[in-house]
Amino acid sequence: MEFDSNPHKIVLLGESGVGKTCLALRFCEGVDYNSPEPTIAVAFHSKTIKIEDKKIKIQLWDTAGQEIYRSLAPMYIRNAEAAIIVYDITKRETFEKISIWIDEMISLSSQNNVLIAIVGNKTDLHEFRSVSVEEGDDFGKQNHFLFFETSAKTGDGVDEVFLKIAQKLDFKTNENTSKKEEIIDDNNIETKPKKKCC
Repeated sequence: MEFDSNPHKIVLLGESGVGKTCLALRFCEGVDYNSPEPTIAVAFHSKTIKIEDKKIKIQLWDTAGQEIYRSLAPMYIRNAEAAIIVYDITKRETFEKISIWIDEMISLSSQNNVLIAIVGNKTDLHEFRSVSVEEGDDFGKQNHFLFFETSAKTGDGVDEVFLKIAQKLDFKTNENTSKKEEIIDDNNIETKPKKKCC
């Protein structure tokens, strides 16, 4: 089995309390943490997953949503290959602010064509929903972002988010590698001198 030794860096962004830490812990440890303490600055999680015949390591940077840590965002976002921007489906204001996080991610990222996924969390509280599935899906389609809905509490949809992102990052890495190999091959083509005719 092939092993990808270079971890893919994914950053989790969004307002405080939307469930970023719970999503990361549910995926990496398979557990539900009820009301974890707010993240201070940033927390790190990692997991190796299997996609077909390859093992891929992903590194999650779980960022704090509080305004006091916003100035540290460039350090966390830099070099991230993907961003998961999370909102709480029961709190409309967290959905309305995802554009701010998207702009921040795009402006601060050092990566070209950074992959962005929008995640509506807390579907277990569907009776209190204030953002419809259609609204989230339409926003994703209009901006060419991935869109998911999850419940970190029950685990519903969580694995799908990270597996889909890992697949796309792996494909992107392979595509870039192929392009580099083509360039190297083109540069190494030997040109034979043309024979002059009498």
